[in-house]
Amino acid sequence: MIPTLLIGDHILVNKFIYGTPVPFSDKKILVIEQPERGDIVVFQYPEDINKDFIKRVIGVGGDIVEEKNKVLFVNGKPLTEPYIQHTDNSINSMEPRDNFGPYLVPAGKLFVMGDNRDQSYDSRYWGYVDLKLVRGKAMIIYWSWDSTKNFPRFGRMGKIVR
Repeated sequence: MIPTLLIGDHILVNKFIYGTPVPFSDKKILVIEQPERGDIVVFQYPEDINKDFIKRVIGVGGDIVEEKNKVLFVNGKPLTEPYIQHTDNSINSMEPRDNFGPYLVPAGKLFVMGDNRDQSYDSRYWGYVDLKLVRGKAMIIYWSWDSTKNFPRFGRMGKIVR
């Protein structure tokens, strides 16, 4: 999620905004809102639900998501993404990193991607995230530690995650 989130950032996650899980079921109650395009969500990784991942929502149920030469399109329109980072200027047409789709996001699913697009392992590779796997919405960086300088990043603390 670089540059939005850095290694060493610790975040507060609102676990109640997308609903409270009912024990021993896949249901949620007291749902305040559904994940929307642009939200940064924490979810159980679909290939190993014992791990949590954090990514940005790109498409919700019913959206058509496509990427052409590193330009992302949702429902046929280019998505404005001031938060993304590309670390490799080459275009790779043989894998889904730079070109994929169009994919229709099924109801009850999310298409998610990392902001560091050339280095992110996300829905382009392992598919959709089921809404029942979503744990919450990233809200605020409450602590950030720079391990190369062995010093806190005070300027990041209290920053709202967008």
